[in-house]
Order: sequence, then C-alpha cells, then structure tokens
Amino acid sequence: MVHRSPLTVSCFVLVLVAIATGCRSSDPPIRVNRASLVIENHSREEWHDVSVTVNGYYRGTAKTLAPGGRLDASLGNFVTGLGQRFDTNRERVQKVEVRATDASGRAVTLDWKP
Repeated sequence: MVHRSPLTVSCFVLVLVAIATGCRSSDPPIRVNRASLVIENHSREEWHDVSVTVNGYYRGTAKTLAPGGRLDASLGNFVTGLGQRFDTNRERVQKVEVRATDASGRAVTLDWKP
C-alpha cells in the first residue's frame, strides 16, 4: 500500500494545473486573415456592447462576448457610416480597434496593427 501525505498530493495537483494552463493557446486576442477577423475574449468577464473598427472607418458590433468566447467576422460585413462595405479585393487591414465594457463596468480596449 502506497501512503502519500496530503501535501504531496496537493503539490502534484498544482503541477498538473500549471501544466494544463501553460498548454493553452497563446494566440493573440485579435487575428486578421485575408477575408476575416477573429476577436477573442481572453478575460474572465463577459464583454458588453462590443464595437470593432477596421482602418478607422469600417465598423461592426456585437451585443456581448462571453469569457473565453470568440467572434469570427467576415471583413465584408464591416461597413462605414455611409453603408460602404470593406472590399477585401481592394483594401488591406491596417488597424483594428476593439472597444467594449466588461461586466464590472470597466472599459475594454484592444488595438492591432500589422
């Protein structure tokens, strides 16, 4: 019979948790592909009133983004205030700005540039 102290078992569990946490994807919260955009909420709080602005003109919104959640959007769905859509054949993404409010009421600000 193997007899382990509670301290040894606790240390083993902490090492497993540290390994599992360290193996998570280290992808950035904003990723841009040729025709799409990915926004991930790496926080532990839900985001509300999410606004994504591409190149300072094109905008898209989402009501909420859950903790650990992911927003996948086609760049063609982003529009200017005058209704012009982002054209992936003519334009490249130069800047992405994400603005939201977390569940505690704090401002969320993420920016991306190539």
